[in-house]
Amino acid sequence: MSPEMLGTWGPIVVMIAIFYFLLYRPQKKQQNRRRAMLDSLKKGDQVITIGGIYGTIEELGDKSLKLKIADGVVIEVVRSSVNANVTQQEAA
Repeated sequence: MSPEMLGTWGPIVVMIAIFYFLLYRPQKKQQNRRRAMLDSLKKGDQVITIGGIYGTIEELGDKSLKLKIADGVVIEVVRSSVNANVTQQEAA
């Protein structure tokens, strides 16, 4: 490889490496953690939805779940709308 090629392609390779380590890898790790959290949900877990609603899981489905948010009030939400599992965070 000649020095002229390195001068031309070097900065491009460095930029690709920077994007990979600063953007792609952290985002992929976060997606894997979120997927694992959603897969580990079970009946009785206390969760927070993306909209900020606290509730306890009453029933689980493949795509949705039912949250008890107050006495006698059960709502159905899409499984992917769960933002955090409060039960897991308290245990850790």
